[in-house]
Amino acid sequence: MKKSTRHSKLTGDFAEGLVLYWLSKYEHECARVDHTGIDLIARNPAHPKPMGISVKSRSRYEGTEGTDINIPPEGLEKAIAACEAFHCEPYYAFVVDAGNFIRCLVLSLQHLKKLVRKGPKMWHWRMSKEWLKKYMNDQHIMKFELEIKTCSSRDLL
Repeated sequence: MKKSTRHSKLTGDFAEGLVLYWLSKYEHECARVDHTGIDLIARNPAHPKPMGISVKSRSRYEGTEGTDINIPPEGLEKAIAACEAFHCEPYYAFVVDAGNFIRCLVLSLQHLKKLVRKGPKMWHWRMSKEWLKKYMNDQHIMKFELEIKTCSSRDLL
């Protein structure tokens, strides 16, 4: 499958909108922000401090669904600085279009640090089947998945 030249940009916009929609559906007040380090701000009415969310999205080709998501450490620093400026707790959202599913995982930076594989120049959020199973059973990760079913591929070709 070949993707459009703007697919990466559209994937990022879609992921941010999807996370906003999902959080809003479950009573979070939220907004997209154009700020270095975070993409969204959301407030869960059950928690006193809002979340400053950095959204990482990927649209995977067949056969690459389990590829890690690389997280540059300087991005973490920017997220922390933005959250300090807006009095938010830093969170990360991972939205991955892989095979027949779009998966979304949202977790605090504090919890992410416990799960991520830390390399000297890059951190790696693992997306193997084994790790996805762990994430789905982790009560500290908010998550959902959408199943993709193309009804008429003739219309897309």
